[in-house]
Amino acid sequence: MDKVVRMSSEKGVVIVSKSSCCLSYAVQVLFQDLGVHPVHEIDKDPDCREIEKALMRLGCSTPVPAIFVGGKLVGSTNEVMSMHLSGSLVPLVKPFQANLC
Repeated sequence: MDKVVRMSSEKGVVIVSKSSCCLSYAVQVLFQDLGVHPVHEIDKDPDCREIEKALMRLGCSTPVPAIFVGGKLVGSTNEVMSMHLSGSLVPLVKPFQANLC
């Protein structure tokens, strides 16, 4: 769990994903379009199983994708897409956007 906490607090936005997950890909594309590029693919991490278990203990219904903003767990695909449709996602990630000028 320490690795997940450290990873989520080191960057403003972190998407914990797997390279083979289509939902992870969809969330990554959304965040890239918003100017945020915060992906950590756990299937390339030797601690993959431990990270999955830690994410489940933190309350993720599925281990990936898990999205953290400002060190806090936002949720998975459903929560992020709901936030985006309601207009609350952009203001949340705005402080972490790359300069898109």
